[in-house]
Amino acid sequence: MNENPPGHPEPGVETLPSWLHALVGALPEVRSDQISRFVPPPDGSGRPSAVLMLFGEGERGPDVLLLERAATLRSHAGQPAFPGGATDPGDDGPVGTALREANEEVGLDPGSVRVIGELPPVLIPVSGFIVTGVLGWWERPHPVGPVDPGEVATVARVPIADLADPDNRFRVSHPSGVIGPGFGVSDMFVWGFTAGLISFVLDLGGWARPWNRSRMRDLPADALALARQTRPPDAVR
Repeated sequence: MNENPPGHPEPGVETLPSWLHALVGALPEVRSDQISRFVPPPDGSGRPSAVLMLFGEGERGPDVLLLERAATLRSHAGQPAFPGGATDPGDDGPVGTALREANEEVGLDPGSVRVIGELPPVLIPVSGFIVTGVLGWWERPHPVGPVDPGEVATVARVPIADLADPDNRFRVSHPSGVIGPGFGVSDMFVWGFTAGLISFVLDLGGWARPWNRSRMRDLPADALALARQTRPPDAVR
């Protein structure tokens, strides 16, 4: 049983798996402008929100939790994403938001997570959201899945080795002209903000492998149709 309250960082990187050490050690030096060219406005405007990057160890080694949003949603329909959303008044900062949203979306027990740090916030210009990435170590994994199929279609623990595999990496062009990273993993076409954040963290954790950055892929027909119905993604990296 943890002595610290659920969702609060515990000291001692040495108690984490060795493959997380480089990532945790690099977090204090990260700046918002290294993640995205869109940084929070100096006047403090924008709506706070957070996503949870939850790392665990599954049957195929280190992994991260991703979900795919339902195709019927009005915003970001059908897109792979991290659990997360807008901050509610009762949330305990970004950590509280990320853990609450993960509980509501996939049934994650906040007490099973040890928070290991936060990324600096970035701005999503088209929505005005200020997004903080909360990083967690899944100390006591348990079954998770869509709580409301009307919001979440699928949930997957995606091996980091698959995300780092050069054969699974490419760049994606959105109809708006925005070009960003992409991944083809676990039957998901990962693009937009989520892909950019994954790409950044792969580099930060020392897990990235050389890949062909000239390799381009178009959005699949279903993703393209959804993309044309919604606002364009915000470029990360």
